[in-house]
Amino acid sequence: MFIELIATVFAGIACAGVAMLLNIMTGRRLPKWVMPVAAGAGMIGMTISNEYTWFARTAERLPEGVEIAKTVEEQSWWRPWTQAWPYTKRFIAVDIATARKNENLPEQRLADLYFFGRWAPVNQAPMLFDCAGARSAVLIDGADFADDGTVQDADWQAVPPGDPILQLVCET
Repeated sequence: MFIELIATVFAGIACAGVAMLLNIMTGRRLPKWVMPVAAGAGMIGMTISNEYTWFARTAERLPEGVEIAKTVEEQSWWRPWTQAWPYTKRFIAVDIATARKNENLPEQRLADLYFFGRWAPVNQAPMLFDCAGARSAVLIDGADFADDGTVQDADWQAVPPGDPILQLVCET
């Protein structure tokens, strides 16, 4: 976040510098308000660029075996350009490389989910998926496993058909 702030300030300084050079080249015929407007436009442009490139920059730094399952795009009225081009504000990634399967319960998978947000810390949650029953259970508070591998007292939630997270976990 701090690096993006510094980059935004430098973008404003660079645009103001370009406006100053244009003013000198035209014999100081440009109005006085051109430099601050150029600085503001450069900072707004840099902010917009950071918003739209955040997802791609974050996704390319994911380790091997962590795959993106779901993205959430955002539109807002105070950012009118997002009505035409929404940007990805959050996404969920699944750690496929460390997903586990119990031989006694072949239709169940245990995988770690990672929740990424634009201005939020990354959160991690282990989830149990029942591929045959199309349901899932979050195991944040820990889980008690029986001798045969079944989870006791799991709070199972129905998963809608075609859920990308369930499909990604169950296909691997």
